Amino acid sequence: MRIHRRVSRVWAYVRGAPGTYVWLGILFLTTVALHHMSPEFEEHFLRQRSTNIHELSRTPVRVLVASAMWIDSGHWIPYAVLYSVFHAPAERWLGTPRWLAVCALSHVLATLISEGVLLMAIRDGVAPRSAVNTLDIGVSYALAGVIAVLTYRIPAPWRYAYLAAVLVFFGLPLAAEPSYTDFGHFVAVLIGLGCFPLVRGRRKSTESEGDTGRSDGLASRA
Repeated sequence: MRIHRRVSRVWAYVRGAPGTYVWLGILFLTTVALHHMSPEFEEHFLRQRSTNIHELSRTPVRVLVASAMWIDSGHWIPYAVLYSVFHAPAERWLGTPRWLAVCALSHVLATLISEGVLLMAIRDGVAPRSAVNTLDIGVSYALAGVIAVLTYRIPAPWRYAYLAAVLVFFGLPLAAEPSYTDFGHFVAVLIGLGCFPLVRGRRKSTESEGDTGRSDGLASRA
């Protein structure tokens, strides 16, 4: 009976964040596919789906979508944990359309801004010309934006401690040994924080739904 209840709770949690777990399911399938590719073919395959300067200049929409469906590390389980800890609560809180908007804005804008900075560095001779074909795929920019937007879900004063931890986590790599990917992650965090208009009223409505749920539970037990 206890096992049935736990399974029911897990299933209810998953159903409350359909976008998160559909996306995670796609990542599982694509990760399995990568494990069946030779290393040489895998690199060629992923480079065609990379949001590098070369591919963005040819088919920007295609690679922006495709790059969010692959994990270059080949390790799916850590992302299953991260999606459950960050994406799922954000989607359950914001609703699927608003959560998806935060993901899309963070992924697309952070990619375009970081690649734009890289392009300027190439033109100025700071970065090598070969950087136009850099392998750049993954879901980390969207994840960074969602981690940041969850700041608004946490009540004060814990909100400020969470925000400080997020800024330190994403800011330290940028300060220590900066890369264009680190820069993109920090930009995604700022974009997530800039999504405050999308979260207005969500805390109040969520609390109201929780109160309603408790009232219903009391009524049923009565």
